[in-house]
Amino acid sequence: MKIAILSHNSSLYSTQKLKKSGENQGHQIEVINYLCCYASVTAKKPHIFYKGNILENFDAIIPRIGGIKSFYGTTIVRQFEMMGTFTPNSSQAIALARNKLSSLQILAKAGLDIPKTGFVHDAQDIDSLIDSLGGTPLIIKLLEGSQGIGVILAENRQSAKSIIEAFQRSNIRILIQEYIEEVKGADVRCFVVDDKIVASMQRQSLPSEFRSNLHRGGNATKVKLTSQEIAIALKSAKVLGLKIAGVDLLRSHKGPLVVEVNSSPGLKGIEKTSELNIADKIIRFITSQILN
Repeated sequence: MKIAILSHNSSLYSTQKLKKSGENQGHQIEVINYLCCYASVTAKKPHIFYKGNILENFDAIIPRIGGIKSFYGTTIVRQFEMMGTFTPNSSQAIALARNKLSSLQILAKAGLDIPKTGFVHDAQDIDSLIDSLGGTPLIIKLLEGSQGIGVILAENRQSAKSIIEAFQRSNIRILIQEYIEEVKGADVRCFVVDDKIVASMQRQSLPSEFRSNLHRGGNATKVKLTSQEIAIALKSAKVLGLKIAGVDLLRSHKGPLVVEVNSSPGLKGIEKTSELNIADKIIRFITSQILN
């Protein structure tokens, strides 16, 4: 099989591990910087060009689309879809997962519990929104941030209002969430491949940090999921149409809360913690979809 890994950085651990796993299974693997691709959109014969050459005859792609480049990345994924190339996560599913507010709306509609979340346009409504979320402290997030970037803890009402108003003046889209104090900077990452959880870990923030992301210096340990957490994680990925996903849960007093679903979850932390070759499982899943 001929598989393309769409990644803006070929040296990333996840990209390299997927490439190595694919080659070990006898496949031809190419890493393609999707930011260097351009598309010819036609009804009869759509093409993708990369460094002046037409990309063709790929059996599958593995999208590794970064948050700030998601619009262009999903456009290239969609072009591959037009060409009949298999992708485990569709362009539509990736775009939906990248928009934190839209994905949370879909999850909530499906009956999945999430932290209380708000969105406001008019500065005059900020106080009412803060009250509806139970007051401060609050978490303020960029709609398309990743790896903990663009996530701010507002500890009091005045700082929350100032931060929200500053983002509004800059036309930066954000969402506001209740702060779940009892989790104490910890969350649970569930790694889903083909409607199955293949690994999980608990991430814990540094004492001076509220974000549990490993990129922010947090640490990870193995964790056993409850049957409820398994069901919630699998349903979350399915509702958003993702066959490969990282589902992040908070263990709150109210039960598991879905805080985010990542369409391009990193492999380094979860493989090191679980001592499992998840890249190998991803390649085998893709192979099964093409050959069956």
